Amino acid sequence: MDNIRLFFSKSLSINLTGKLDKPQSHYLNKVMRLKVNEDFSLFNSSGEWKAKILNISKNIVEFNIIRQLRKKENSKELWLAFSPIKSNYFSFMIQKATELGITKFLPIIFERSIVRKINKERLKKIVVEASEQSNRINIPEIENLENLKTFLKNFPKNGSLISCDINSKNEKLNSILSKKNKGPYCILVGPEGDFSELERQSIIDIEQSQSLSLASNILRVETAAIAAISIINFYLK
Repeated sequence: MDNIRLFFSKSLSINLTGKLDKPQSHYLNKVMRLKVNEDFSLFNSSGEWKAKILNISKNIVEFNIIRQLRKKENSKELWLAFSPIKSNYFSFMIQKATELGITKFLPIIFERSIVRKINKERLKKIVVEASEQSNRINIPEIENLENLKTFLKNFPKNGSLISCDINSKNEKLNSILSKKNKGPYCILVGPEGDFSELERQSIIDIEQSQSLSLASNILRVETAAIAAISIINFYLK
């Protein structure tokens, strides 16, 4: 059986004894059919830990931490700023972006955004499940919905904003990423109706911004996001 990994939001340490919540207990006991004395893994930002089932009482799993398997990750900050899109495509984008290493999601309302709200709790569930599946330790953060003006105003001065824009005539990606910066790299993907001209100019106007054309044809929002993350990850390795 492959190693079973579960995200545990509370503190983890050697010899810790604790209990899983009902959904996680159900998953281990009823779905994966683990028994007392069998092992699984728990992880959070502190690292990943091997745990053993001590007891299963009233369908709640009690565990003990045996040892640490991995220490916390110090991965490069890679953010995704995006317009919310229709539910099924949205879930797919968040799941795949998590698997590809995004460390923070920043939902933004643009002038031409069609979907103008998000279900943050549902997104949190998606990123946790994708992190469990993809062997990640750090769970991506999900920021509150904001408008583009606020996002640009608060963007870190030491960061690099990479705007995915089919109209871009700017530098090639290797030139953009060769510029040393201590802050995050942030991919910005516009709405289904594209950036307005005013928005495009406001993005270009901030010092940290560079634009990038991913293809000569028009890409869907989720396609552009996944393509950009994959390409940038290649250069950042």
